[in-house]
Amino acid sequence: MPERPIRLFGDPVLKTVSAPVEQVDDRVRGLVADLLDSVRVPGRAGVAASQIGVNLRVFSYNIDGDVGYVINPVIVELAGEVETIDEGCLSVPGLWQKTPRHSFARVRGIDLDGNEIEVSGSGLMAQALQHECDHLDGLLYLDRLDKDERRIAMRRVRESDWF
Repeated sequence: MPERPIRLFGDPVLKTVSAPVEQVDDRVRGLVADLLDSVRVPGRAGVAASQIGVNLRVFSYNIDGDVGYVINPVIVELAGEVETIDEGCLSVPGLWQKTPRHSFARVRGIDLDGNEIEVSGSGLMAQALQHECDHLDGLLYLDRLDKDERRIAMRRVRESDWF
């Protein structure tokens, strides 16, 4: 399956809560394959289904060579201090903003065989798990910014050549 184009800020699918996967079928298997191909592009840490225009609760991740996916992910644990860290997004290209994130996250979901899986980690993995689950809830990292940081980010979006 090919890498899929990434939807950009302003596309309504990015602000829509994604529907749960009710049944793993060929469509879902194809979606997972597309997400895995799309996240393997160098420089990508995660891709949510909504970012490729599909309104289903699935995301892929690629953290330090650990590539995988989660269907119907739910954050079951956030721990550690909330840190303000630089964060960007494929759907908001060229911007990096100070974003509050927990230092540890654990996500539970299923795989293509319907088996329960958990993915967890700290650092970049924790950030990616929170970021991708936000996408599936219709949130962008810009929605997590404090008022001043968000004002700066929105000005930068309006000034960008892709907006």
